[in-house]
Amino acid sequence: MTKKHNQSSENGKAKSNFNWDDARIFLAITREGTLSGAAKSLKLGVATVSRRLERLEFALKIKLFTRDQLGYTLTDEGRDLLLPAEALEQASYAFGDATNRSNDVTGHVRLATAQGLADHLIIPAIPKLIETYPNLTVEVITSVSTVNLHRRDADVALRLVRPERGNVTIRKLGTLGFGLYASKNYVDKRASSGGDASSFEHDHFIGWSEMQQHLPAAQWLEKTLRGKPCRLSTTSLSGQMSAAKAGVGIAILPHFTPKKA
Repeated sequence: MTKKHNQSSENGKAKSNFNWDDARIFLAITREGTLSGAAKSLKLGVATVSRRLERLEFALKIKLFTRDQLGYTLTDEGRDLLLPAEALEQASYAFGDATNRSNDVTGHVRLATAQGLADHLIIPAIPKLIETYPNLTVEVITSVSTVNLHRRDADVALRLVRPERGNVTIRKLGTLGFGLYASKNYVDKRASSGGDASSFEHDHFIGWSEMQQHLPAAQWLEKTLRGKPCRLSTTSLSGQMSAAKAGVGIAILPHFTPKKA
């Protein structure tokens, strides 16, 4: 009985070494790539950030980063902890939202996002937002030019691609599903050709212009087509949807888009 009691005490002591707030340090270094950048984003001293990283690595008994002249890079063990750390961050936001729910929200907010997300998801939800916060005004920016949050071109940006740098706080809002869509005529012609239905060798695709090659759909096309050019490239989701309806080829569209068409 005594031995079991001692084991429990030791386990409890080991667990108490982990400080949940140190997950913020881990995420800040991951996003900024340097201790100084993380310290600036968290408004802490570099020495404090370094000390808390050491404390976190000691508590977890793993190395989270490799250090070199270019900065800090996640180890394999660190990458495995990225999603759990972001989950902790989202839980913290949710807790803060719950505790501050009674506060009156006022002012003007500029939101930058893609045209397709604005048209089909964001703007239809604004009436409910304004009903909840009647003293809030919203501006939605869908310009194709790059929006700089540091210059206050916008207060919030909703993106499909995770930012790799910058002093910004990142929060995952959800998962967006995509699929292959084409007109009925195109699908019927494809079926009547007698080719392999699982192969895209003889298909025509509708893709993104050079400026949007960072998008997940564009990267999937590049990998799938292996250098074969798209029949048509556009700079907008609505353009791709129109082209797919016209029978130009296959478009990669968010699942909500055809339902809204």
